[in-house]
Amino acid sequence: MRRLALVLLPLALAGCNQAADVAGAVVGGGAALASGNPALAIGVGIGVRAATAAGIRYVVRSRHGAEQDEVAAVIGSLALGEVRRWRIRHTIPLGNEEGEVRLVREIDNALAPCREALFSVEEDGERQWFLTTACRQGEGWKWAAAEPAVPRWGSLQ
Repeated sequence: MRRLALVLLPLALAGCNQAADVAGAVVGGGAALASGNPALAIGVGIGVRAATAAGIRYVVRSRHGAEQDEVAAVIGSLALGEVRRWRIRHTIPLGNEEGEVRLVREIDNALAPCREALFSVEEDGERQWFLTTACRQGEGWKWAAAEPAVPRWGSLQ
């Protein structure tokens, strides 16, 4: 149990940005001590780092997808000009977000009805506004904005 705590402590202290690097270094170092083979240790460390980074990216993408789905669902339920609150509560209560959504335009096209809306994200008492598009997909509404990885989106990237 103490060994597990010693392995997990650096991950907790590093945070998400360096967790993959720390996990690879810790496990690679452990493999070097256990095997005495530096080539094996490097391979194990690189493999653990890659697997940890992929896992973190998956979790982040799924959380952002849930946030986008929540905003899109609210957009789909609004009448033109209506304002309503949105909120996401994750199973692990980190990164829970909330704000307002205001429907500003309906877009009819041959593929699917779409809607353009302003939405806010409230953080530390401040509210930032963004513009997005949601389109009907089946019985629900899905996020349709294609502007990923832009810093101004904050947690909704």
